[in-house]
Amino acid sequence: MSEPDLELASRRAIYQYVANNPGVHFRRLLDELEYAQGTLQYQLRWLVDEGLVEVSDDGQYTRYYPAAEFDEADRTVMNALRREYSRRILAHLLADGPLTTSELSERLDKARSTVSWHLSKLFDAGLVTKERDGRCVIYEVIDADRVTYLYTIHRQSFTDRVVDRLLDLWEGY
Repeated sequence: MSEPDLELASRRAIYQYVANNPGVHFRRLLDELEYAQGTLQYQLRWLVDEGLVEVSDDGQYTRYYPAAEFDEADRTVMNALRREYSRRILAHLLADGPLTTSELSERLDKARSTVSWHLSKLFDAGLVTKERDGRCVIYEVIDADRVTYLYTIHRQSFTDRVVDRLLDLWEGY
């Protein structure tokens, strides 16, 4: 990327935020960077048109990545890691091997239907396998090395709402 490409401070700031937080979605950019919505939309569109940023749709959010740094499989993993409960499910599956919906529900302290919904999204994205064992369905991460690597490298850019809430309370004192 040449210097003139990012001569505007707003463009540089947006690109840098995307580079530091791959898979960030528009609302998060809007909240963190505090640009007007139109300015952010325009500059993101410019960065995409110039081939500096790539877009990925995870079915819920449009996510932004620095161009040529993530292949499609990486973007799929990062899209999942950007969702809090998908990230937690993947972490449990990686740490403790194949688990059932009930086991994950208990570990996450979430309703089985909620966990099942997230697991179906992970399955549809090709990130987990599922195998029926009687009345149970057992899930396992398909490419554990890729998920572990991307989680480890980008861990600092993931925010957990629980942690955010605790920090907000702490700052109130």
